[in-house]
Amino acid sequence: MSLHRKGRAALVLALVAVVGMAFRVSWNALRDIAGAVGADDTAAMLYPFVVDGLMALALIATLVLAGDARRFALRVLGAYTIASLVLNYVHGLVPELHGRTVDWGRLADWDPANWALVLLATSLPVGSIYFGSDLVAKVLHHRPAPIPTASTNTEESTETEMKRSTADLPVSTPEPITPNTAVLPRPVAVGFLKSTLPAKPLPSIAPAPAAPIERRAVAAESTRPRRATGRVPAVAKSTRPKRTPDQLLAQARAATADWPDAKVTAEGIRRAVRTSPANARALRDTLRAERAEGAAA
Repeated sequence: MSLHRKGRAALVLALVAVVGMAFRVSWNALRDIAGAVGADDTAAMLYPFVVDGLMALALIATLVLAGDARRFALRVLGAYTIASLVLNYVHGLVPELHGRTVDWGRLADWDPANWALVLLATSLPVGSIYFGSDLVAKVLHHRPAPIPTASTNTEESTETEMKRSTADLPVSTPEPITPNTAVLPRPVAVGFLKSTLPAKPLPSIAPAPAAPIERRAVAAESTRPRRATGRVPAVAKSTRPKRTPDQLLAQARAATADWPDAKVTAEGIRRAVRTSPANARALRDTLRAERAEGAAA
């Protein structure tokens, strides 16, 4: 176990050393690029921390986060790695940047390429503020999944075993009760215990006569519908008069006069004039036919 920990610690130290050396190699290029786009000496010295520093922050975030947040951190890491690579490449192509003799704001001879490089160099600090804050917020709000402990696993396994053992038990069935057919040993004849008196006969008990079962007539169930035993409340009675088809059509015409054709549906007409779905469909077909005839005329 200690050897494994030592190996991991050595790997982390080696990674830190490599990242530190790479940061030092990229320092001059990013500092000269910052000076070429108008940064003063202090800002140019801090500019490498803006680019390569956010790369290190995104790398740490990928080790902590999971799911969509981890994929976002990987995208930020990839984007800033490509941006740093482009700026280092430009620094190698333009010798004037080494001695800081290049014209201010001039990173390439071709104007579109120069504009794109200046935009890239000047937008990286703003992107570091936005993406860095977002990554820190995601890391602070991240809740890692709890790791099950040994006691929890033991309790779960014990409970599972108990449930299985209870379910696997065979159904207990009582043994059948069998009459005792074993032959009892004959009693030993004892002369002085044996009674010489004759046994008295027991009087026979006559069985009580059973009362005959009388058959009673059962009334057949009536198949006639039962009448209502109470009156229907006045509130339950519908007081709305029945409308004729012409009246329904007139009300539907008035309600849908300003409706567009797409709104003339059976459900809309049913709600507007308060009628049944069948009547609403018939009114819809009639109104659409009238509108079609009017449009053709």
